[in-house]
Amino acid sequence: MKKLKTLSLTLAIAAASTAAMAQEKVMVGEPSWPGAKIMSRVIGQIIETRLGGEADYAPGANAVIFASMDGGRGDIDVHPDVWLPNQSSFTNEYVDAKKTVSLSNGSYKGRAGICVPNYMVTEHNIKSIYDLATPTAQELFDSDGDGMGEVWVGASGWASTNTFKVRVRDYGVETFLAPTTEDETVFYSRLKDLIDQKKGAAFYCYAPHYVHALYPVTILEEPEHDANTYKMVQPDQDADWFKKSRVDSGEPVKTVTVAYSNSLNERNPAAASFLANIDMDAQKLSELTYKVVVQGNELDTVVSDWIAANGDTVDTWLGLK
Repeated sequence: MKKLKTLSLTLAIAAASTAAMAQEKVMVGEPSWPGAKIMSRVIGQIIETRLGGEADYAPGANAVIFASMDGGRGDIDVHPDVWLPNQSSFTNEYVDAKKTVSLSNGSYKGRAGICVPNYMVTEHNIKSIYDLATPTAQELFDSDGDGMGEVWVGASGWASTNTFKVRVRDYGVETFLAPTTEDETVFYSRLKDLIDQKKGAAFYCYAPHYVHALYPVTILEEPEHDANTYKMVQPDQDADWFKKSRVDSGEPVKTVTVAYSNSLNERNPAAASFLANIDMDAQKLSELTYKVVVQGNELDTVVSDWIAANGDTVDTWLGLK
């Protein structure tokens, strides 16, 4: 009898230890762009309110987040908004080769290009990316009077920023418009001033994104995507990436998904199962970014309200429906 009691106690302790391990805190990466920040909070709040776990957030660039997920130590467990093929160098390494990271089954579609305000289309006939590679564009898009136009190609740390640096070079735009990189918040503050004054503005843009609800803007025409004229090498693949890359056709349609460390399969299997099933809708995400960024609503409140109003969707992600 004494042995049975000892065995029962041992099993109880083991079960308690397993339960504790299964509920280990999930660290959700938080890249700088609005959609990623919202997705990080959607993931974190569902883990806390629906799975009864604990979540926290860790700002970081793509390279840092993927390296942390690969380590499997819990520094960062989730990348909430992986754009492919932009970040394919990371997924090739960590998902396909090392197999330390997995991607969610669900995804949404995105597109990217160079945008201009609609008045640049109607009043100045700027319709194609080639229209930026002219002396006229050099003058129209010169906001600081230094004799060169400017085109914002994104923020530092974004894989897309490297792609668009190559793009403006290979389309000949760089001769007339200097590529600039700065934080998205800083650029959009400047963009507001440019649009208010109806000045030239050319900038990297993508959808879903709140800018399409905030201002009337147009994505410039480009040649259709051609894999033969689109070869992007990222800095983590080759130090000579800029010279070895070529991008002179349009962006492929993007697949946007969630990535998570395979260590969660042991450390928090309930969270891992949820992350495998998550499947956000692009239009819903655009609406959420608009509420947060444009209307100025508090991020966590917007997300919690959305979760409460979309119980069926969340139930599906949790495998309850």
